[in-house]
Amino acid sequence: MKKFLFTLIVGLGLTQITQAQVSCGMMNLVVNVSDTGLIKLYHPGNYLTWPQSENIIVWKITDSQGNIVADDSLINNSDFLFYHNILVTDTMNVTALLTNDSAGIACLIEDQLYWEVTEPIPGTFIGRWEFLHGNVGVDVTNTLNIGDIEPFTASVYPNPSNDLVNISLKEGQILKIELFNMTGRLIFEQDLNSKTYTLNIGDYPSGIYHMRVFNQNNDIVKIKVYKK
Repeated sequence: MKKFLFTLIVGLGLTQITQAQVSCGMMNLVVNVSDTGLIKLYHPGNYLTWPQSENIIVWKITDSQGNIVADDSLINNSDFLFYHNILVTDTMNVTALLTNDSAGIACLIEDQLYWEVTEPIPGTFIGRWEFLHGNVGVDVTNTLNIGDIEPFTASVYPNPSNDLVNISLKEGQILKIELFNMTGRLIFEQDLNSKTYTLNIGDYPSGIYHMRVFNQNNDIVKIKVYKK
């Protein structure tokens, strides 16, 4: 009898662990398939949130100007495949909002896609779309009007760039821009009060730079800038 009760308790414990919901902060998007004009994205939230049958992921892809490239609402599906005609010199903004009413959960993930070129063998170059920031999800369960969420984002294009980089906000004004080099040293700072700004990085060495964009509310968005 004791053995039976122990087995029952262990079994119930495993069930509870299995059904535990994973936090939004443990979810991030992955590029499963990449071609110049085709991308398939993967969202792990569909397998980490129960019941899966009630998972709804609203996808929205826009270009650097804010124009819609692809959008869809998928039920119990972790993959989103779409075709596009965005140039590999540009970037795309990705928004994925996962909701599950029974689980009482809503996770928002925002990131950007850029064309990454690697050289696995000297003289041989391979390109594919990859996520620029590797952002994780944000819990927006208690946010009112989830369908109307418009987080503070900045468009930076072209990225990568040889010289000029355009920075713009869909909403609000740019208050300040800061640019840091690969060692974390501040190399550029500009106070502004405009929706757009063009930054010249032509004199900087090739590599990855970190940009901070402040809006009029002093909210900050961090963006990686790639200098060819």
